[in-house]
Amino acid sequence: MMKQPTAIGRPATGINLGASRERPALTSVQSRKMTTDFATIIGLGGAFGLIATAVILGGSPQAFFNAPAILIVVGGTFATTTICFSLSDVYGSQKVILRTIFYPVTDPAAAAIRILHLAETARKQGVLCLQEILPSLAGESFLCNALHMVIDGFPAEEVEKILRRDLEATRARHIKSASVLHKAAEVSPAMGLIGTLVGLVQMLSHLDEPSTIGPSMAVALLTTFYGAVLANLVFSPLASKLERNSREEALVDQIYLMGALSIGRQENPRRLEMLLNSLLPPDRRIKYFD
Repeated sequence: MMKQPTAIGRPATGINLGASRERPALTSVQSRKMTTDFATIIGLGGAFGLIATAVILGGSPQAFFNAPAILIVVGGTFATTTICFSLSDVYGSQKVILRTIFYPVTDPAAAAIRILHLAETARKQGVLCLQEILPSLAGESFLCNALHMVIDGFPAEEVEKILRRDLEATRARHIKSASVLHKAAEVSPAMGLIGTLVGLVQMLSHLDEPSTIGPSMAVALLTTFYGAVLANLVFSPLASKLERNSREEALVDQIYLMGALSIGRQENPRRLEMLLNSLLPPDRRIKYFD
């Protein structure tokens, strides 16, 4: 006896919705959608908000703005990071940063339900019936490519080889973007230290002019402050978020890979369900069949 799955595109974590619900139509398969990551927004906003509040409560906020210090830290970090990579890598990482806030997401449990639905339909009606839903998978390029190869009759071994190479290439792109941010997190405190040394040299070279001591000391202290803020509040957290999103996307694509191979080999979807649950965390595992 079959249990009715949850709606395609929504997570199913071992919940039976009852026999009164019908299986969703094959055409209801949805592609991944752009989602706003409020955790990133709240985290960045909260961190900078707390620092700004401490600055305002402690004195004049203008004392924490210094143009030479900003040039040394921000400009120096960008220039030094560019030395370690290419211009295209640095430019690409700037665009990828937006993906920490707005990024396409598919719940792994929903992806497992989706591929099981496709596998069950292909087993009952034939693989060619999946051709009608390919246009609706434009947002799921990995799944769409996998199904294209299965429908075209590619051998399962060749499908697996191509898809795994695709996974490795995607992972390499994600690692490159995260490595740019990690390098910037390493460089910015060092640029702050360089700025501190510049300020100290300026201060010591003009001890006979008291009016220059204050600005030089401001450069010395604020560059360290800017470097620490950029490294620990911006670059390092965003790099960690990119790596987290990459792992989540890789898990979804791995689910699609296993599903496409199972469909191509015409295996029993019940076996596929067990394989998929071996990939999913215990609290995200699904119950598609009894």
